[in-house]
Amino acid sequence: MSFFIASSPHHHQRRTTQDLMRIVLLAMVPGVLAQFYFFGWGIAFQLTLAIATAILTETLCLIARERPIRQALQDYTAVVTAVLLAVSIPPLAPWWIIVVGTVFSIGVVKHLFGGVGHNVFNPAMAGYVLLLISFPVQMTSWMPAVNLAGAHPGFFDSLALFFTQYTSEGFSLNQVRLVEQSSMLDAVVMATPLDHLKTELARGFTLSEALNHPMFSGIAGMGWQWVNAAYLLGGLFLLQQRVITWHIPAGFLGALGFCAMLGAIIAPDTLPGINLHLFSGAAMLGAFFIATDPVSAATSNRGKLIYAALIGVLIYVIRTWGGYPDAVAFAVLLANLCVPVIDQYTRPRTYGHSTGGSSS
Repeated sequence: MSFFIASSPHHHQRRTTQDLMRIVLLAMVPGVLAQFYFFGWGIAFQLTLAIATAILTETLCLIARERPIRQALQDYTAVVTAVLLAVSIPPLAPWWIIVVGTVFSIGVVKHLFGGVGHNVFNPAMAGYVLLLISFPVQMTSWMPAVNLAGAHPGFFDSLALFFTQYTSEGFSLNQVRLVEQSSMLDAVVMATPLDHLKTELARGFTLSEALNHPMFSGIAGMGWQWVNAAYLLGGLFLLQQRVITWHIPAGFLGALGFCAMLGAIIAPDTLPGINLHLFSGAAMLGAFFIATDPVSAATSNRGKLIYAALIGVLIYVIRTWGGYPDAVAFAVLLANLCVPVIDQYTRPRTYGHSTGGSSS
């Protein structure tokens, strides 16, 4: 009989990083399938190229750092980063967009800081922000949801658009987007519900007038409400599997929902309510899959609540008064910067020591 001694922290279930990442990938399946259904083949192409680029970049970085390759590749952390980035960008964005973002996320944000467990920022969101700031046109070229478009380009046309930005008949992505719009949408260039809402409010329309658009049918926008519901389902699976705790999702969604409720009470003609903020954009993906990154998030339970609430408040502030319609990536990165301070003031008191320091 052998007696195994392990240092703290102690876990009831000893899961490897590989096991945890596999569960995360499994939990993302409903959301990915929902995106595929509502936005077409592009999501499959983005995922395939992102994962291949992440594995290649991870391998080259490990070789350069003279680290073992096989064990590192089998932990699936690079794959999770690739998937998170791929589902965050427009499905038919040019192929080089996902390559640039993935190389930056893995090579710079992850490995330049020391590899797994040492990155200060969430790698996927850092890559997303780099792409959004550098290539705003390509990063905002979303197709309308299938409910509005009627049908998306087929497999081969989507593949041609992905690699060349033109269909086999010579139509550009922008021309396809305009053709895909139904007649009741007139000539309004399609965007995400949050983007359309921000644009209409800036033009002087009231909230009710802006919401009087076919894309807002239902809770929070055709397609997007079901994508968020699917990621919520996956997030609940992560909670059930104890891969994450409730603190970050509750703090994130609670703070964002409270701000939305308060704003709707104060300015009902200009500020949307809870349903649009929680079920549009990347709210559920951010709450359960992005903000919960164990490396760049706060560590203590109290710290997680503060960290997550900060993200929720920042998302609402940037969505309402900032220049970007969806602010999950920016909010997460700003909160990542605050994690050392949050951890400093929320770490549990060591048994036998006062809060002011060690006893002599």
